[in-house]
Amino acid sequence: MTKTVNHWIGGKTVEGASGNWGPVTDPATGAVTTQVALASVEEVDAAVAAAKAAFETWGTSSLAQRTTILFRFRALLDANRDAIAELITAEHGKVHSDALGEVARGLEIVDLACGITTQLKGELSTQVSNRVDVAAIRQAVGVVAGITPFNFPAMVPMWMFPLAIACGNTFVLKPSEKDPSPSLKIAELLTEAGLPDGVFNVVQGDKVAVGRLLEHPDVSAISFVGSTPIARYIHTTASANGKRVQALGGAKNHMLVLPDADLDAAADAAVSAAYGSAGERCMAISAVVAVGAIGDQLVDKIRERAEKIKIGPGDDPTSEMGPLITRAHRDKVASYVHGAADQGAEVVLDGTGYTVDGFEDGHWIGLSLLDKVSTDSDAYRDEIFGPVLCVLRTDTYEEGLALINSSPFGNGTAIFTRDGGAARRFQLEVQAGMVGVNVPIPVPVGYHSFGGWKDSLFGDLHIYGNDGVQFYTRGKVVTTRWPDPSEAPAGVDLGFPRNH
Repeated sequence: MTKTVNHWIGGKTVEGASGNWGPVTDPATGAVTTQVALASVEEVDAAVAAAKAAFETWGTSSLAQRTTILFRFRALLDANRDAIAELITAEHGKVHSDALGEVARGLEIVDLACGITTQLKGELSTQVSNRVDVAAIRQAVGVVAGITPFNFPAMVPMWMFPLAIACGNTFVLKPSEKDPSPSLKIAELLTEAGLPDGVFNVVQGDKVAVGRLLEHPDVSAISFVGSTPIARYIHTTASANGKRVQALGGAKNHMLVLPDADLDAAADAAVSAAYGSAGERCMAISAVVAVGAIGDQLVDKIRERAEKIKIGPGDDPTSEMGPLITRAHRDKVASYVHGAADQGAEVVLDGTGYTVDGFEDGHWIGLSLLDKVSTDSDAYRDEIFGPVLCVLRTDTYEEGLALINSSPFGNGTAIFTRDGGAARRFQLEVQAGMVGVNVPIPVPVGYHSFGGWKDSLFGDLHIYGNDGVQFYTRGKVVTTRWPDPSEAPAGVDLGFPRNH
C-alpha cells in the first residue's frame, strides 16, 4: 500500500488539499512507495500564517524556555537516530551507516543551538559621553524559510532550523519532494519536545511552494541549499522581494596531490570523497589534480580501491554505496561517462552498466574513473553529482593552483602533501571557502560556518556557526542617557537617605 506524506502546519499533520501529488521511489527497487502532497499557494500561506502567529509569543520567549526545548529535542533526536536513518535510506538510497552519519552531523548544529545563550550575548559600552551608555543587541527577524535538497534530507534542514528557532524565529521548511519523510519525523520530535505549535512547519511541494515562499510578504529570510542555477534564482528573486538570503549553490571540488604526498592516503581519500554517498553531495571531490610524475601511480591506486567497493541496497549492511536518487538522474550521470572518451578523456573505469542481482529496476550505477580529462570537457565543467571522478594532470603546483582558481565554483578544496610550506601557500592562495590539508572533505564542525566562494554561494553569510546566528538575527544599537538620582527635582524621593 502506498504511503502518503502530508504537510505539518500549526503542530499537526495537515492533509494535502491541492489535488497534486508527487511520486517517491525506493531507489534500490525503482518502485513508487509513497505519494507526497504538493502544496498550493493557499497551503503555503497557511503555514506562513501559523508561523507568523507563533512568532508573537516565541519571539519574546525566554532563552531558558528555548534551550530547554532544544535539549529535549536533542535527546529525542539521539534516541531516534536509527529510525530517521531508515527513512533516509528508504527514500534517498544511501547506505544506513552514511544515513546515520548525516543525522550525527545534524546533531552538531542542535548542540550549537542548545548553547545559544552565549551566542546571543550583546555588547555594552558605558560612559561613551556624560552618563550615556550604548548597547548592541540582536533580535529575531521573524518568519524564516528553509528550502533544502534531496541529498541530505535530515542534515541540511538541521543546518538551518535549530539556530533559527533558538534565535527566536519561527520556521517554514520546504524539503525536497524526492525524500520528504524525514522532515515529518523531525517535526513530530520537535512537538514531542514541547515546541509550541506553529514554531516549526513543513510544507511539501515543488516550484509552486518555492515561488510563494520567495514572494510572501511575511517571510523575512530564506535559506537555500541546492544547485548553482537555482541558488542564483533564489537569491535574485527573494532579494528583489526584500528578504535576506543565504543561497548555497553547486560545486566542482578539486583535490591537489603534490609529488611528495602519501599516495596511499591520497588514494584512500579520493575514493571515499568522490564515491561516498554515491557522489551525491556538494562537498564531494570530483576532480583530482595530479602534479608531476605521480599521475599514473595515483590513478592505479584509485582504480584498485574503487574496484573493491561493494554497491547494493542501502539497508544491506554489507553495502558501501547505494543507488542514485532517481532513474533520470542515473541516466544523466551515465551520459557524462559515455561522452568522456569523445572529449579526450581516458575511461579507466566505466560503471554505467552496473546492476544488482534481484534489484534490476533500481537506479544503479557503478564507479567511474576518468583520467587525463581536459578542462573544456563536459565531465569537468559540470557538477555531475554522481560517482564519477575526473583526474587532471599538471606539471607544477602553480599550474594546479591556477587550474583550480579558474573554476567558476569555489565551495571546497583539498591539498595532499607532506610540505607544510606548500600547504600554507595553498590555503592562502586557493579561491575556495573551505580548504582541507590532507583532509579530503573539509566540512567545518558546527561552531564554524559552512560556505563557499564564487558561484557556490549567493549572499554574504555562510550557514550555521557564527554566520548562521548573524543571519537569523538583526542587530540593534540602543543609546541611553539617564539623569543621575542626585539631580532629581525637589520633592521627589528616590529612596536615598537624606542624612547620608
